[in-house]
Amino acid sequence: MHDVLPEHTPYWQHLEAIIRQLMAAYSYEEIRSPIVEKTELFVRTIGSVTDIVEKEMYTFEDRNGESLTLRPEGTAGCVRACLENNLLRGQTPRFWYMGPMFRHERPQKGRYRQFHQLGVEAFGFEGPDIDAEMISMTTRLWRMLDLEELELQINSLGSVEARSRYREHLVDYMSAHLDKLDEDSKRRLNINPLRILDSKSPEMQELIENAPVLSEYLDKESTQHFEDFRGMLDSLGIKYVINPQLVRGLDYYGKTVFEWVTNQLGAQGTICAGGRFDGLVEQLGGKPVCAAGFAIGMERVVSLMANEKIQAGSGALNAYLVMVGDQAVQQGQLLAERLRDEFPELSLRINCGGGNFKSQLKRADKSGAELALILGEEEIANGQIAIKHLRVDVPQETIMQSSLRDYLAKAIC
Repeated sequence: MHDVLPEHTPYWQHLEAIIRQLMAAYSYEEIRSPIVEKTELFVRTIGSVTDIVEKEMYTFEDRNGESLTLRPEGTAGCVRACLENNLLRGQTPRFWYMGPMFRHERPQKGRYRQFHQLGVEAFGFEGPDIDAEMISMTTRLWRMLDLEELELQINSLGSVEARSRYREHLVDYMSAHLDKLDEDSKRRLNINPLRILDSKSPEMQELIENAPVLSEYLDKESTQHFEDFRGMLDSLGIKYVINPQLVRGLDYYGKTVFEWVTNQLGAQGTICAGGRFDGLVEQLGGKPVCAAGFAIGMERVVSLMANEKIQAGSGALNAYLVMVGDQAVQQGQLLAERLRDEFPELSLRINCGGGNFKSQLKRADKSGAELALILGEEEIANGQIAIKHLRVDVPQETIMQSSLRDYLAKAIC
């Protein structure tokens, strides 16, 4: 788990602001759920035979002996909140959320034990139009962030029945190559063989590439859904690649699945992933409701923004108020508050901790401020303030305090 230091927070603030703007444009509503949930929720939704549940969850017992878990992902909690608050009854809500998730993984660049996700979920839409809208939404996000060289990979997992037929053939194929399976894959072979396709083991990639392809076992409805989905992407001019090995890491997905990937982040190349989870609401005790969603790894997006030198909003300090003398300290506080009232966009830092004129001016320069506003006894007596430009070679000048707001508005634009 890592800290986000002030030099990086402008990227986060920029990304978060763009996300809020994007969600408003598509009329998705924000929902917030707890960081801690009952462990059973994730076992039932994610699947007991997954790396997340078996190896990665932060699980503990509270004082009442109840098993609780720090959320490893957001969809399960979102669905639980919908059911508990009757948000799905006769409605087709579209939600988004962002916040920290927790998985006990091997830390590496782009993968942390506390990480942040943007999650988007929509309920009650059976057709592929909602799938296409989510792809459009993510495409627009990359454009708003000026991110390039991202590849969209798509696949269809079909219906439960189609996966069951495929599962039999996959087990036969993998069983015939048992000596090539790693220990995790052998364990999953008769429990959840589709998880083998998600293995990142380099020694198994050739075996996986030659495995039976799920698309050959799809039912008619799933095939039509996928074809219609692809047609919508084509009409939107969105390029994609069909990846037959794309199965997603969570058990509740079916039909459409997708990932946005990049080659700029090494092994952690997936920055966005999602698809349909039509059976999840029923799995948690609700009436059957179609659903689709995706999650974006925010750390990975921030890394891409930094790699591509994307301007993340200046976060720059506009002015630093230097105050020399006791009277200047009192008057300076009042002046600063007045400026903040009149000019909310202004970023103004006042000197704290005393110091002579020279030491305060050094602090002003070190702060990165564009301007030093200088207030001393003479300026107070005349109702004036001195202005020193710290980043450009412009002569220092003195103006009336009553003109300061207009001066700053022109100087920092």
